[in-house]
Amino acid sequence: MEDRFEKGMSVLRITNKDTIEDIFKQLEDIAPELGRFIVEFPYSEIYTRKEVDLKTRELCTVAALTTLGTIPQLKDHINAALAVGNSPGEIVEIIMQMTAYAGFPKAINGIMAAKEVFAEKDLLPVE
Repeated sequence: MEDRFEKGMSVLRITNKDTIEDIFKQLEDIAPELGRFIVEFPYSEIYTRKEVDLKTRELCTVAALTTLGTIPQLKDHINAALAVGNSPGEIVEIIMQMTAYAGFPKAINGIMAAKEVFAEKDLLPVE
């Protein structure tokens, strides 16, 4: 049986290769086990299931985080969505759809988070 931590890390190397170490550094002096839990549960047990591909999973995660209003994690998952092949236009469309479920303020905040990520990657304007 494959090690759960390594299985989760293999997904994170695809979706978050540029920021993977940041979460461990941020947690090391307060809750280092939380980093391991993040890797071993969602990324090892959920993200590796075969029924849905990573591209779809990341769009769903962007939608969920938009509705929750969790901007730092939303930016990470917008980056991850781009890394697995979603276009800026697809990401914007999913965030805009959240106006019907989470309201305009959260959707606007999500769009502003996407705009920051896209600006960092020189992906503006979105067509």
